[in-house]
Amino acid sequence: MKTLILGLGNPILGDDGIGLRVTESLEAELSGQDITISESNASGLGLLDLLVGYDRAIIIDAIQTKDSNIGAVYRLGVDDLNVTRHATSPHDVNLATALELGKMLNLALPQQISIIAIEIPPVCTFTEECSPDVEKAIPLAVDMALAILNERQERR
Repeated sequence: MKTLILGLGNPILGDDGIGLRVTESLEAELSGQDITISESNASGLGLLDLLVGYDRAIIIDAIQTKDSNIGAVYRLGVDDLNVTRHATSPHDVNLATALELGKMLNLALPQQISIIAIEIPPVCTFTEECSPDVEKAIPLAVDMALAILNERQERR
């Protein structure tokens, strides 16, 4: 089963880069395994090219919710992201909409997609460091990704 772990974020916007930091930690844990670990700052339609050709994907990214529980780690499915149809711009779409379009275009997209989202505060400072509460979430997100990988292997 061809697997992709994809960390998303902007490395110079502090907490927004949390997905990248988690994938860096996972690289050490998963070295030597047949799993592709990749990083990107893409969103919406830009993610389709990255996902094509994989059977399963784990996407790791920052999230901001109304609860604002900074540092919380959530496990989500694609359907959980249907709240809005747009990403950061009205010219782009969210992941769920991009995947719908990809299916309509018969792209070879993963049948299994899990999302690990780490709650961050509003980002408005240029820095390469995460805030302490978000930094503490890295090992939790790594453990969640490893648990997802183990679930999939046990189902075979």
